[in-house]
Amino acid sequence: MNGIPTKDLIEDGRFDKPLYLDKRYIILTPEIPVNKSLIKSLIQWEFRETYSEGSQRDPKGVSPESLLGEDLIADAPKQSEQKTEDILISAGQDKDSLRKVTDFYQRFTTFVDQMFTKYVTRNDLNLQEISNRVKELCDFVRDNRRFVLRIQDSGSASRNYLVSHSVKSTILAIVLGSYLKLQPHKLIELGVAALLHEIGMVRLPPQLYMTDKPLSPQEKKNIFSHPVFGYNILREFSFPLSICLASLEHHERNNGQGYPRNLGGDRISPYAKIIAVACSYDAVTSSRPYKEAKDGYSGMLDILKNEGKQYEENVIRALVYSLSIYPIGTYVLLSDGRPGQVVDTNLSDPRFPVVNVLAELRPDGKATFLRTSAAGPMVKRILTKEETHALLGSSGVENAD
Repeated sequence: MNGIPTKDLIEDGRFDKPLYLDKRYIILTPEIPVNKSLIKSLIQWEFRETYSEGSQRDPKGVSPESLLGEDLIADAPKQSEQKTEDILISAGQDKDSLRKVTDFYQRFTTFVDQMFTKYVTRNDLNLQEISNRVKELCDFVRDNRRFVLRIQDSGSASRNYLVSHSVKSTILAIVLGSYLKLQPHKLIELGVAALLHEIGMVRLPPQLYMTDKPLSPQEKKNIFSHPVFGYNILREFSFPLSICLASLEHHERNNGQGYPRNLGGDRISPYAKIIAVACSYDAVTSSRPYKEAKDGYSGMLDILKNEGKQYEENVIRALVYSLSIYPIGTYVLLSDGRPGQVVDTNLSDPRFPVVNVLAELRPDGKATFLRTSAAGPMVKRILTKEETHALLGSSGVENAD
């Protein structure tokens, strides 16, 4: 067991093995970060050294690559060379494809807005109509996956946060379900469940989930009741039990620390486990009155950490391989100094996505698409907001979103 001087403990750092006070008494497990209060107390109690068989990780130095683990890479599906060739051939059609996908996205968002409105004003929730529209969405996502994932983080305006969140969570849930090889009818069920997973929120005052002020204990209790409201609403309209349970359990967590029933592991329904990851990723990458949106890379980092083992590992694997650790749409700097935008994933290794090299055209006038690799060029880092704005405003570079 190694000695770690108290003065070397890093605030918000984590150990990959338990941290001990005196080689017998555990003071931290790997899920819990070091905090300022602990460091202060140890100094105050004159404990000059702590002990662990593991090592400390500086949160500032954490990257998704370091969190992937060999099992994620080893279990990766193999990608054929034809897939990248298809991308290169279709490179010149990107603008038209994005326009088509944006139009579909906006029409679907309007449908979802009207669906919520009809329920609130007429107590109308039509399972057949919703299923038909979700089936259309599943087909559209299958045929336009990389374009859909590029536009869904573009900040598309919605009159209602619940509408925007439901649409984006549903698209991502369908992408994850497709990676997990769900049968077509199950994929549609998953999509319906994701679209309606927050339906219980309509029973609550909007200011509860849109406020930028701390919630009182009673207000938190009210928020925690929305999955139960959602379950009851869907049961009232005779939705399949699998869809009702997904609404009820989408805030349950694998470690049993979720709500409303503190379920864990296999007691949580499969659809709820997928929606939990899709919902959480959208939540961290979306703006709310009380927080700024994180970029897709930082959101992926949050999910990959899987703090407290909240999420199912195979669903996290589906997320990282479907979006890559540099999610589609992310602006990046390549190791050779060229800027680019991630336009597709690499199913063989999520560290090396396909990138559109910006402000650089091929001899035939089409965009330059590059599959990054360990041999290079590879993604060196993501661009900051300021760098991205400067890049998009510079000559010859257009915002693809």
